Amino acid sequence: MRFSPWFKGLASLGLEFWLPLPILGLMFWVGSHSVAEWAMGRPQTTDIGLQASQQMQTQIPVSIVAIEAEIHRKRGFSKVVVKTTNPALKKLEYEFPLLEFGQVEAAIAHELGVSRTQVQSRIQYEVKR
Repeated sequence: MRFSPWFKGLASLGLEFWLPLPILGLMFWVGSHSVAEWAMGRPQTTDIGLQASQQMQTQIPVSIVAIEAEIHRKRGFSKVVVKTTNPALKKLEYEFPLLEFGQVEAAIAHELGVSRTQVQSRIQYEVKR
């Protein structure tokens, strides 16, 4: 059997190896696509339920430098900024629906886990109308 010189040139490039590669790649792509659709289409059942009713509380030890409280009378809330010496947590910001000084001090003391006298010695008020 006689082959043309053109076919001999293609055979010398190793086409017996290179021609099936795109076909194998296409088969792999189609097969992996169908496996991925099958795996993602199945419903996943879990035995562990998420409990959203619990709130996690953490206590970070902070040494308070200053407490600045802005009381917004018309808007009905107080904005509190607590400055600390902790390099990872330089300031804390809170908003309380409180307008009286004593109530704001008590809320800050409760949030920070310190005594009310410590809060009173470091707090500065600014009343905005």
